[in-house]
Amino acid sequence: MNPVDDDPMRNCLLRSMPPADWARVQPQLEWVDMPLGHVMYESGRPLSHVYFPTTSIVSLLYVMENGASAEIAVVGNEGVVGIALFMGGETTPSRAVVQSAGRGLRLRAAAIKAEFNRAGPTMHLLLRYTQALITQMAQTAVCNRHHSLDQQLCRWLLLSLDRLRGPELQMTQELIANMLGVRREGVTEAALKLQKLGLIRYARGHITVLDRPGLEARTCECYPVVKTEYERLLPDRVAT
Repeated sequence: MNPVDDDPMRNCLLRSMPPADWARVQPQLEWVDMPLGHVMYESGRPLSHVYFPTTSIVSLLYVMENGASAEIAVVGNEGVVGIALFMGGETTPSRAVVQSAGRGLRLRAAAIKAEFNRAGPTMHLLLRYTQALITQMAQTAVCNRHHSLDQQLCRWLLLSLDRLRGPELQMTQELIANMLGVRREGVTEAALKLQKLGLIRYARGHITVLDRPGLEARTCECYPVVKTEYERLLPDRVAT
């Protein structure tokens, strides 16, 4: 066990809890491995836990009847997976899939509901996070409709980097295509374009960002809109 990676304070929401709330929640948290491609929950099925990623990233996907899918949001160390539980929905039409392997902590449904229903600081913290997540979902829908694929890829890479330590991502073009809801050939073309510009290096499912300012200059307005809203609502979101 790596004591740095297995620090619950790497998750912004857990780190932001008041001491009294953290004292209640901490004994009920359970460490879990989150391997690449693992399905955390399926569309329409009751949720049993919420998950607080620490070193992993989870993609929320909307899946069509024909099996086609598109990403609607990503969740990493800034947030929690499974907001339907404390928002009263119990289920959700999206699927949650690990897009970057790592670890996290899970909390039983009854425990997160009890904490939320106290109507204290943690409830307001979770509601602010939910507002930020809704902003990301809405901006993703706009981006997918109005912006070019290489702009979408830049946005996706930057959102992922914000939730990881270091400039590297383990991700196949096929998985990126599934996330963005486009053909694999389109992702290949967009990735090669970014590579020729010296912004990234891509080889065998391994992406290294070489020029983050260059990516930020090339992406669309959607990335800064989402980033600004997270920073406004969750000012303590920088990983430790």
